[in-house]
Amino acid sequence: MSLVSARLALGWLIGGEWRAHPARLALTAVAIAIGVALGFAVHLVNGSALTSFEGALRTVNGSADVQVNATTPLGFDEALYARVSTASGVADASPVVVLRATVGKTRFTLLGLDVIRAAQVTPSLVGIAPAGIDRRTDAAFDDRALFLSSAAMRAIGTKPGDRLTVAANGWATPLRIAGALPGVAEGQAIGVVDIATAQWRFGRLGRLDRIDVKQADGASTAALATILPRDATIGTSASDASRSDALSRAYRVNLDMLALVALLTGGFLVFSAQSLSVARRLRAFALIRTLGLPRNGIVATVALEGLAIGVIGSSLGLLLGYALAYAALTRFGGDLGAGYFADGSVRLTFAPAAAVGFFSLGLLAAVAGSVLPARIAARAAPAAALRNAGDVIDPRTPVPWIPAAVLIAVGGVAALLPAIGGLPLFGFASMALILAGGIAGMPWLARTLLSPLARRPDRNVATGLAIRHLHGAPGQAATALCGIVASTALMIAMAVMVTSFRGAVDEWLGQILSDDLYLRVEGGNGYDPAAQAVLRATPGVARIAFSRQVPLTLRADRPPVTLIARPVADGEDPTLVLLDKAERLPAGTTPIWLSEPAARLYGWKVGAPVTLPLAGRYAVSGIWRDYARQQGAIVIRDTDYAKATGDLTRTEAAITLRPGANSREVQRALAARSPRALASLISIAQPATLRRYALELFDRSFAVTYLLEAVAILVGLAGVAATMSAQTIARTREFGMLRHIGVSKRQIIAMLASEGALLGLVGGIAGIALGGIMAQVLVHVINPQSFNWTMATRVPWGIVVSVAGALVIAAAGTATLAGRRAIAADAVRMVREDW
Repeated sequence: MSLVSARLALGWLIGGEWRAHPARLALTAVAIAIGVALGFAVHLVNGSALTSFEGALRTVNGSADVQVNATTPLGFDEALYARVSTASGVADASPVVVLRATVGKTRFTLLGLDVIRAAQVTPSLVGIAPAGIDRRTDAAFDDRALFLSSAAMRAIGTKPGDRLTVAANGWATPLRIAGALPGVAEGQAIGVVDIATAQWRFGRLGRLDRIDVKQADGASTAALATILPRDATIGTSASDASRSDALSRAYRVNLDMLALVALLTGGFLVFSAQSLSVARRLRAFALIRTLGLPRNGIVATVALEGLAIGVIGSSLGLLLGYALAYAALTRFGGDLGAGYFADGSVRLTFAPAAAVGFFSLGLLAAVAGSVLPARIAARAAPAAALRNAGDVIDPRTPVPWIPAAVLIAVGGVAALLPAIGGLPLFGFASMALILAGGIAGMPWLARTLLSPLARRPDRNVATGLAIRHLHGAPGQAATALCGIVASTALMIAMAVMVTSFRGAVDEWLGQILSDDLYLRVEGGNGYDPAAQAVLRATPGVARIAFSRQVPLTLRADRPPVTLIARPVADGEDPTLVLLDKAERLPAGTTPIWLSEPAARLYGWKVGAPVTLPLAGRYAVSGIWRDYARQQGAIVIRDTDYAKATGDLTRTEAAITLRPGANSREVQRALAARSPRALASLISIAQPATLRRYALELFDRSFAVTYLLEAVAILVGLAGVAATMSAQTIARTREFGMLRHIGVSKRQIIAMLASEGALLGLVGGIAGIALGGIMAQVLVHVINPQSFNWTMATRVPWGIVVSVAGALVIAAAGTATLAGRRAIAADAVRMVREDW
């Protein structure tokens, strides 16, 4: 008999199963849909955010072939422009000043350009005055002229001809909107003024932030690189793309992988449901086999069911994923709350290739979860299958455990391998192998945990029957457990990781926030030495430690690190949580202290000399713990910073109050004594406020992880319900036989409740243990390789106990409800298939 000739019987088998158990079909399809939706949504949001960010970067940079960029916001000497413009291979060059400007509360990027040069190098950044009889041809050279992009005009609520006051770099200047920037992409808030205006009216005399370069045909950047000082670096479109990708790559990849793990969990749920479905139809398959259908016909039939489940689930997942992506962009922004792209608006962009990829992954998970039980059923002898159903393994037969141990061992070895391209690919492979090994070991674990109970003398009929059934049918127990264990392990692993990370951040904040008040200037130029002296004399203030943070570019293809200029006490500084320190430094070097991420990213060790784009020679005096700056930070003494840069302004202050001083009065006094230009830009907070804000930001950053954790809980509980219900209904004949030998309905229901509770308990123990192992990979392998910081493991015991209890209750309750339905018929009808 061929598959074609048997299509009627096979169609009857498939259709009958779906009509009889539509809830099972719906649940498995939903499990696949959830995995596809989460993965597709995360990919869409991240891809849209990255595309928008790169578009904004291209808009600000214009169409230059190469940029010479300053390594810090302090810029470089404008004398470099003459050398660059005459360098070999340079056809033209345009000097640029870049400022972060505000009008009221609206922020935008303000560029100072030499219009004549920009017209040759970056024409898209040149402003155009509105058409009209009174149009001025020299508007671009007016020292009060400002050209705004359409997005900036909408955000400010203004139009050409209006006058407004623009603040930047601690200076405020009245300007007139002379025209628009039609070459700027939609959605990008940018303003352009003449470069002389930017330098003169915003305190940047003699300094440039960038030089846009138009290269001659076939020219390279080699000659240009030889003339650059330490405080300038070469940027290209390739390095810009690499830098913007590196900014959030680890975060994006981790979310993608966790979403795929959710899809894998859905695949295990499909496997569990299809295994029970195959076991229920074993006689029907055996009958068709005796009529001539080959073994591959059985496999093809169940695979076709899985394909249908995959098509339904994947299609629903893509629609749900797009909706989730839209909602996530609206609620959390393009960085899903992580703060990577906080300054830009993001448009949702559909990704056809990603849609096809996640659709295919959904199909693969569903088909793979169906083919495996089908192959087992196809290998069964038809004569034996017609007489028996379920797990017919002799209870005395040892259950293999070596394959499971090998998978877990290989997963452990994979966890020891280094990252590839800065991504913990082996770490995620380790998690997948450990999960697969744990699932494969379920029959052995069920037999091992239940053996002591099975050897005890029976005191209760229901409990004894339940224990002997599970002990004697470890295959059935494993089938029921695989979906439960997979979802529980995923949930526990993520819960331990998040708890460990949050606990580490909370502890670290308690160590570094040791002063009474913290002051910060948002977007201004900061306090000069005279203003610092005025604040030090504020009544109620015992001590003020001023500091400044500036981005420092060490490599053009990586995001900048944060350079922190601040006082550092000799010996032990309690606000620097040191992980390692040098005994001595090379002679003639200035000490710096690296954050843990900076040390891991750049491979620097304590005591080693390092080269910074600052004047002077430096060596690493210590490595300190920092959970705030993933791209790395470098602490330098404020006196050494001033000597290297000449910059004496400070934008932050840690304030210690005198005993008995009133905190609110001191805050008002500090604000009143600040320069008028900074009065609206300063914020003063107490440690508790900063700590609460930091933890709220942490929770926002991990909002998607919390969502995945919640989904894992729901999928796990739904899997428990579906598995126990299907397995109970499939044993109707067994219950009829028990009724014939004198077992009452109440005892059967008690037996099922005991079986459910035992399965929930075994599944909970296995899932929690497996999740604990996977959590160690997340905490000690994936986190350090992704985000370059380390932490100790913290176990959320409340969640662990709650999960175990929920699994036991859900399994016992579902088995009881399904058992009432299964034994509702009379005992004769329940065993009629034996006639």
